[in-house]
Amino acid sequence: MRQRLPPLNTLRLFEAAARLLSFKNAAEELLLTPSAVSHGIQALEQWLGTPLFIRGTRGIVLTEAGGAYYPKVQAALAMLAAASGELLARHARRLTVSAAPTFASRLLMPRLAGFREAHPGIDVLVDTTRERIDFADGIDLAIRMGRGGWQGMVAEELLRETLVPVASPELAAQLADREPAEAPLIRITSVAEDWAEWARKTGRALNGRPPGLSFDTLLLAYDAASRGLGVALGRLPLIDAELAAGTLVALWGPPVPADTGYWLVSAENRAGDPAIQAFRAWMAAHPVRLA
Repeated sequence: MRQRLPPLNTLRLFEAAARLLSFKNAAEELLLTPSAVSHGIQALEQWLGTPLFIRGTRGIVLTEAGGAYYPKVQAALAMLAAASGELLARHARRLTVSAAPTFASRLLMPRLAGFREAHPGIDVLVDTTRERIDFADGIDLAIRMGRGGWQGMVAEELLRETLVPVASPELAAQLADREPAEAPLIRITSVAEDWAEWARKTGRALNGRPPGLSFDTLLLAYDAASRGLGVALGRLPLIDAELAAGTLVALWGPPVPADTGYWLVSAENRAGDPAIQAFRAWMAAHPVRLA
């Protein structure tokens, strides 16, 4: 059934005036004029059909009806405020984190359950678009590959990868005694350090051999390698799961460190945001480690 309710704003005016026993003090608390408070309470009295205050030269006092009405109005407003506060705590704060798809699925997502348990009032949205993000477009934090030193940014290094060629067990067995220049290489177009950097670091020759296949994500490259389509340049710890499962095996010597790393980055002018600080603290307390 439809409930008959007085204008809710007049209840707020009445509660303040009854608690303070002053239209003037209620007006100051609510940032209104005394006239606005007085007119609002008059409207409530007309709606109820009974006076709530006795107005005198020395101030105001509650009538019998006003005295009985006041604690119920105060309790109702307090209940509304508490319910609204709980809803705001649950939904008011969203933290948007930008990360590359493979990092997000392999290293970030396993940590989100713990973060959500520790900070249930912060909703996390993970954005995996590969374009360079702009913090003015609603992104709060980014996990960015590079060497750090970005102007106007607060950046903390999360981890530095190591590079290792990987292939399916069958293809790796065929290539065990052959050089990289003789192997079908899979290129990853979205990374800064690929085969040329690995060759420079290891002293291996590629002889200018063009890659047989190219992909724009690590996951696709690793999937192609596991299907025997070529050798991909794996990145630890992102490739740990495949190496542990045996769907990919390492080739051509030990891993070599990459020059670039993953950094947790935010705009300098947002460094004091509580949600950003909470996420930074969580990542620092639960670091990503190489196997």
